[in-house]
Amino acid sequence: MDGFNSTNQYNIKVIAEYAGSYQEIYKKMLALQNTYRVPDIVVSYQNQVASYQKENSIFDLNTIIDDPTYGMPQENQDDFIDAFFLQDVYSIYNDQRLGFPPNRSMEVMYYNKDWLKELGFTAPPRTPTEFREMACKAAKQPFRGRTASGSMGYQMTIDASRFASWTFAFGGDIYDYETNQFTLNSPEAVEAFTFLRGLFADGCATFVTKTYGDQIDFSEGTLLFTVASSSGLSFYDYAVENEASFDWSVAALPSTGIPKQNTYGSSVSIFKSTPERQLASWIFLKYLTEPEVQKFWAESTGYLPVRRSAGGLMRDLMDAVPEYRDTWNLIDFAWFEPSVPDYDTVRSAIAFHMEAVLKNLNLSIQSEFDTLNNFANEILEAQLK
Repeated sequence: MDGFNSTNQYNIKVIAEYAGSYQEIYKKMLALQNTYRVPDIVVSYQNQVASYQKENSIFDLNTIIDDPTYGMPQENQDDFIDAFFLQDVYSIYNDQRLGFPPNRSMEVMYYNKDWLKELGFTAPPRTPTEFREMACKAAKQPFRGRTASGSMGYQMTIDASRFASWTFAFGGDIYDYETNQFTLNSPEAVEAFTFLRGLFADGCATFVTKTYGDQIDFSEGTLLFTVASSSGLSFYDYAVENEASFDWSVAALPSTGIPKQNTYGSSVSIFKSTPERQLASWIFLKYLTEPEVQKFWAESTGYLPVRRSAGGLMRDLMDAVPEYRDTWNLIDFAWFEPSVPDYDTVRSAIAFHMEAVLKNLNLSIQSEFDTLNNFANEILEAQLK
């Protein structure tokens, strides 16, 4: 904030206030939106912004981004990672741009390089078939350098983002942005969970049963693969260094075609107020995404910058942390989950049904996901009335 306050030519002063967790902020803003007490800028997840906009309270950045005086030059817009820039465009609200991305993280596959070598492999899996072969072999052949008992190929967290990640890996999506309908029962989703169910049935995969349990088991050398956020790179590094101390890295999830990596993170939105305050807020948002500011923010937090030129300024970090570089090299494959209101309710339903089909082999995956999809679209329809 100090850098912006002391250098901007308009004498704009930004005052930062801590308002609690994302959920606490969300509850406060629901009560304050469209009143004189609402702040100019709010940090929120996209589904929360979608709920704000039900009351038409968020400033559409499309109305200023191309302004000849105060807008953002096209070459700067083109510098953003495509998916990161697109995520704040809301198809349910006629493609309004309701936020701006300050950073992102990506779901990646963490893998034990030394163990893979022991198993006879020279590279991480690129396809589900290769993933299955390696995971099942690891379940039978423990890592020599482990510091605890046990041996498992993959542990899965029951979570909607993991549902999306695996559906993406099989070439699908969980939402149709043309029809604005969930597609949680797509052939690709069914194929992905048929594959995962097979891993569980054959003893090659199991569930994460405690907080950060997969990270702990991975660090002890008893788990070959995990799928988790890139924001955890430093935590994995610390855990591995203080346990089995093996060589590890990250890669794209194994896919049936071109990788499609799930990315997420909060965005910064501007509440509607006066033209002057909206303009001042926009000028600050542009500052937040300048390459040098992005570099500072990413290096300080471990998140990914949102502009390509910022990544080009971070060679020292990428040389020092090759896992971060490997994540950055996947940015062209980035995608995201839908920006719709009450997605939290849908996420809970996704978790319920994905756990059901993985634990009960007698359930029809197609039938379960049909039920899930109908429920998700009913929730969405109710929200958009």
